[in-house]
Amino acid sequence: MSAILLQGAGAGAATALSPFNSIDPSKLVVPSRSSLSVRSKRYVVAGSDSKSFGSSLIVRRSEPLIPNAVSAKADTAASSTSSKPGHELLLFEALQEGLEEEMDRDPHVCVMGEDVGHYGGSYKVTKGLADKFGDLRVLDTPICENAFTGMGIGAAMTGLRPVIEGMNMGFLLLAFNQISNNCGMLHYTSGGQFTIPVVIRGPGGVGRQLGAEHSQRLESYFQSIPGIQMVACSTPYNAKGLMKAAIRSENPVILFEHVLLYNLKETIPDEEYICNLEEAEMVRPGEHITILTYSRMRYHVMQAAKTLVNKGYDPEVIDIRSLKPFDLYTIGNSVKKTHRVLIVEECMRTGGIGASLTAAINENFHDYLDAPVMCLSSQDVPTPYAGTLEEWTVVQPAQIVTAVEQLCQ
Repeated sequence: MSAILLQGAGAGAATALSPFNSIDPSKLVVPSRSSLSVRSKRYVVAGSDSKSFGSSLIVRRSEPLIPNAVSAKADTAASSTSSKPGHELLLFEALQEGLEEEMDRDPHVCVMGEDVGHYGGSYKVTKGLADKFGDLRVLDTPICENAFTGMGIGAAMTGLRPVIEGMNMGFLLLAFNQISNNCGMLHYTSGGQFTIPVVIRGPGGVGRQLGAEHSQRLESYFQSIPGIQMVACSTPYNAKGLMKAAIRSENPVILFEHVLLYNLKETIPDEEYICNLEEAEMVRPGEHITILTYSRMRYHVMQAAKTLVNKGYDPEVIDIRSLKPFDLYTIGNSVKKTHRVLIVEECMRTGGIGASLTAAINENFHDYLDAPVMCLSSQDVPTPYAGTLEEWTVVQPAQIVTAVEQLCQ
């Protein structure tokens, strides 16, 4: 059986594995443009059973997971608006609210990391939690990533649901052995005796002159680890929804947060909701080209989209959100409609998420492409400290506009 076997059937967990690294593109149905923009009034997440978590929250059985970071599903889930009243939160506050709600709901949820206690975390995601839940459930740890990550994985093996915060994602390289050999593989190597329901989260990405070591994009490092799911939040709405879904999942989930998005503000529903861990988000329906992106680059793409619309182009923008597995259902339907694909990422070009996504699209939807898949990525260099040089290493909106014009010629 494939080594990517995931560990159970909690929220967002796959229930079965396909032995093939492909899907049948002919079975994908392109929804009408009007239907793509319809906002669901229910909040749905893939899971193992049909239990209800409340009047507005439904859990349904997920579709099979396809190995090598590819997934398919049968229908679309909720999007980021609600007909009911909401409240305005910054992204870091949305993460905090989701975490607090899950700690209230499940006494097995705990938090550990450097300065997560009474200090509230380096970006205040855990602010106030130590006062409410106590020092045992919100545990300040020494500056030793391999130790507290290993401790969190061990706690998950005993039945707890730890949320491990890396003060900076770059620091988690010190715990790579624990994340790879323990977190990702223990369910398989124990013959299914253990599940590892752990969430590893923290800030990453290119900030404002944080230097090379604090500007890491570790998606490419972790994507090859069997048994781990990866998601990237980009709005306060999906930050909260993905946090809650990750905590409820029986699989180890790495939640990537971008250091420059913490102060993003959005109105989110008052009612409870969670997001599907394996689902992309349709940000802007279009006809001429599919632009796939995630995290901070979503906003560079949308900035470029305004220019492209003024030039007569109609781009379709998808925030892939699920970095492993990919949501090939949403992506495939878009490719069948537009026949052109541009991938925009902040990850490194060599061995990055864009490279894996390009391979998946070429393998599954090659016959629907009218042009080669193009990928815009960060430069393969350490991120400079100087602001002007730092900007040059990351994809900018003007480059996106130029790439779309080339692909649509």
